[in-house]
Amino acid sequence: MIWVVLALIIFIFQIATILILEFRHPSKTVAWLLILFIFPIIGFVMYYFLAQEYQRRRTVRKRGVVAEEMRLQALLRCKIVHRPGDMHSNQFTHQERLFRMLQSMTLSPITSCNEASVLTNADETYASILEAIEQAKHHIHVEYYTIRHDQIGQRFKEALIKKAKEGLEVRVIYDGVGSLELSNRYLEELAAAGIHTQCFLAPRLAFFDKRMNYRNHRKIVVVDGLVGFVGGINIGDEYLGANPKLGFWRDTHMRIKGDAVYFLQEVFMQDWFFTSKERLNNLAYLPEHSCVSNEQVQIVSSGPNSSADAILECVFAAISVAKSRIFIETPYFIPDPSVLMGLRTAALSGVDVRIIIPYVADSKLVLYASLSYVEDLLMAGVRFYRYRKGFIHAKVLIVDELIASVGSANMDMRSFFSNFEINALMFDESAIKQLDDDFKKDLEDCMEIHMYEFKRRPRWQKASEVIARMLSPLL
Repeated sequence: MIWVVLALIIFIFQIATILILEFRHPSKTVAWLLILFIFPIIGFVMYYFLAQEYQRRRTVRKRGVVAEEMRLQALLRCKIVHRPGDMHSNQFTHQERLFRMLQSMTLSPITSCNEASVLTNADETYASILEAIEQAKHHIHVEYYTIRHDQIGQRFKEALIKKAKEGLEVRVIYDGVGSLELSNRYLEELAAAGIHTQCFLAPRLAFFDKRMNYRNHRKIVVVDGLVGFVGGINIGDEYLGANPKLGFWRDTHMRIKGDAVYFLQEVFMQDWFFTSKERLNNLAYLPEHSCVSNEQVQIVSSGPNSSADAILECVFAAISVAKSRIFIETPYFIPDPSVLMGLRTAALSGVDVRIIIPYVADSKLVLYASLSYVEDLLMAGVRFYRYRKGFIHAKVLIVDELIASVGSANMDMRSFFSNFEINALMFDESAIKQLDDDFKKDLEDCMEIHMYEFKRRPRWQKASEVIARMLSPLL
């Protein structure tokens, strides 16, 4: 009898601990309590090592990582937008609230001296990045969630080694989980050429330091501080369609020249300091540039080391002001309650809301979690499409002709709260139009989900969706 009482006390203690520590995130609380009820002891051990708030431990602080004089020089060299009336889009004339919200992110302001190019799919992206690497003169900074030792990984390795042997500074950051299969031989060859590599939270160390759940999902390349790349494409043959299960891989990336590259560089330097404790405070990393175009771009980064959820706030703010359309492409659709409500109210008010999600999924659990949100939103007027040509991995948001976002962040709670992510916001007609054209072309390769058919899905699938939905805050 005493053992039963003791077990009950321990179980109540575990429940109370989760309730107290996760009171700010009800959805996460429910998910962890479900795991705890299924696996009473194991669930709590998992929670202890995976789920505690990142800020309770030692973190990277933006302040002081990049020297103030460097930041000041970068800001002085930028053409920063200070008023809604200075935005190129006339729609911002009546969007002072949105503008002020974006302007409040002073670490990455809206800049007006940029040339932004949309890169559709991996072939175009890899060709553009490798060309930039070949033309590099001073340094190359590379940061990816996944780097693979396959054919395209070999091409990148050879290109980086070639430039390192020419005397350029080359640095590479890779995520400990995303690049788990990256071979030691690959890294040794980079090191032998003088390339500096850093692993972001190696799995074993991250587990015992209780940071296993926080991954660096960013994809950044900066060459000479003048040209930068950001988006959804990692380094791997599957992005070229080599995965037999997923087939054709549909993705989106951005090439940026100009002011916004300073802020891509700054994020890289923060992450480099986190992994190496080395401060990159040479002004050569933030060089002056000639203004080749006047497009307006803003770089937005977020992560568990910050008190604000910048990417989520931008997504919600953009959705809340939509007047005519909201187009979303995402491989994982597990929205925060605020985003869910924003999409629902937008559709009910007559906004054309369309969302493309995969037909073929790389994770069944995540797919069922995504599908669990479909019926409620269909009833509100949101239109869902499942991509049939292959696997949709693009992370794109388009709101009216006002704003578009491309980056590493999925439309899910892991990207919003747990991962280190980075997105580029575009405000000019040319970039938004190309993203819109790509979206409409993707619709041709989609199957629309209709309510009368969706309601007839098997009971086992509905049950799977319920379970996946409860666990979705952790996915």
